[in-house]
Amino acid sequence: MSEPGGSVRILVTGGSGLVGRAIQEVVADGAGLPGEDWVFVSSKDADLTDAAQTRALFEKVRPTHVIHLAAMVGGLFRNIKYNLDFWVRSGESGVWGGVGLLKASLLPADKIHNGPPHNSNFGYSYAKRMIDVQNRSSARWPVPSDTCPLPESAGSGSALTVWGTGKPRRQFIYSLDLARLFIWVLREYDEVEPIILSVGEEDEVSIQEAAEAVVEAMDFRGEVTFDTSKSDGQFKKTASNGKLRTYLPDFRFTPFKQAVKETCAWFTHNYEQARK
Repeated sequence: MSEPGGSVRILVTGGSGLVGRAIQEVVADGAGLPGEDWVFVSSKDADLTDAAQTRALFEKVRPTHVIHLAAMVGGLFRNIKYNLDFWVRSGESGVWGGVGLLKASLLPADKIHNGPPHNSNFGYSYAKRMIDVQNRSSARWPVPSDTCPLPESAGSGSALTVWGTGKPRRQFIYSLDLARLFIWVLREYDEVEPIILSVGEEDEVSIQEAAEAVVEAMDFRGEVTFDTSKSDGQFKKTASNGKLRTYLPDFRFTPFKQAVKETCAWFTHNYEQARK
């Protein structure tokens, strides 16, 4: 993945977010290679919606590769409220390769541009689709291709309220597994076609099952209720990881309950700083 001359400097935007911090941890644990210089930045370093600040950041860091994780993000209800904002605020630097992050919420089935996304997040989804458009356009130039992997995502109080019925189903991927796969994509994946980074379809769980796993991991003893007045959003976003398995047939994903347990343990240990 190196440019001519062999020097590699990888800029990770959104470095203070969930995936950015996971990549930082994996790199610190030995995934980084000799000759690689990893630079993690957050919104404190530059507002990437500002062209001048973005240009100044790239001139300062001079990356050869970029893992672009910075984004305006939100859950279902923020997506609904700010659909236009998500679209408007989406996006000569000397970068030779890049990895951008798309999400399965933009997919009708497994096709990125085949049909409209769900109404709850169409602004966010179309903005993400433009990353794929940019990558396909830049692939015409004689430089290494960019690509966009698609991840799928995954307290003692008196009561825990879960919004919705709990029936929608999702595929959850542990952030550290995703970080390891991102690094593999950056180094080894040469196609311009996006690749889905996800657990298998057989690992899909309901929101109710996910909530129960958190309750168990936190040893929560209070009442759990489901607020059915809240929207469930899209019922399923099932994605196939068949393509990923052709490349990495032996990759072992962290089991769902183990990942939840480790995440809850981290949250408990880092409670004071976790949401700052």
